[in-house]
Amino acid sequence: MSMPDASKRRILITNDDGIEAEGLRVLARIADTLSRDVWTCAPINEASGVGHAITLHRPLRIRKLGDQTFTVDGTPTDCVLLAINDLIHDRKPDLVLSGINHGANIGDDVTYSGTIGATMEATLLGIPAIALSLEQGEAEAHWSSVEAHAPAIIEKLLGQAWPKETLFNLNFPDLPAEQVKGIRVLRHGTRKIGDEITHHRDPRGRSYTWIGPARRHAVQPDGNTDVTAIAEGYITITPLHLDLTNYAALDELQQSFAGADVAGKADMVRP
Repeated sequence: MSMPDASKRRILITNDDGIEAEGLRVLARIADTLSRDVWTCAPINEASGVGHAITLHRPLRIRKLGDQTFTVDGTPTDCVLLAINDLIHDRKPDLVLSGINHGANIGDDVTYSGTIGATMEATLLGIPAIALSLEQGEAEAHWSSVEAHAPAIIEKLLGQAWPKETLFNLNFPDLPAEQVKGIRVLRHGTRKIGDEITHHRDPRGRSYTWIGPARRHAVQPDGNTDVTAIAEGYITITPLHLDLTNYAALDELQQSFAGADVAGKADMVRP
């Protein structure tokens, strides 16, 4: 990947927390340190947990808020797709930044995250993409810590050979900048949302259900994951690949189904 320098670099920013989110404002300031040509296209409403969803069965409303700022009544994926394929006319962005999500996207979070979904769409469209998230703590979020550390990390990533069909997932501990212990490049760990389910009734007596944000933290096999590193006060970087194929299982299945009969026809399944 040959990335232009800041004077020629074009960056698109988006998020899943919505156009009014504080994290997007912080990301805009970070992007301004990396480029003189920053575009914004973000959902008009909060869209956490939508993953890589795309809107296909209703029209989308696009609102222009400034020369290079748009909001869409859709998903983060919609925003990235529309910005790259329709709203930015003369040339595509060189980089997509998604975030800064208010809440870490570590472990199994990545399968639900609209922040990650936006970077997946950018990657599918051939644009390098980075997701940024800040761990959600008990007190006021330390956005300034991300603002202090993220620019140098992003510049370093842009200087690397960018793997094909790969995005980078950055997570920041909710700590003051000077208390962050360092940077670790790690695989994803395991923490599953969905254990906190509660049932209630509204004032009219109708029942409703909430899926709460609590996560089940599984024991990390070797402790060397993003889940443990964030808890220990480190910034984490994890490369994510779009190819979800389990190649070990693929090899076994190909051997198992070689010569298999389907409706009387042999060898229907071939490697």
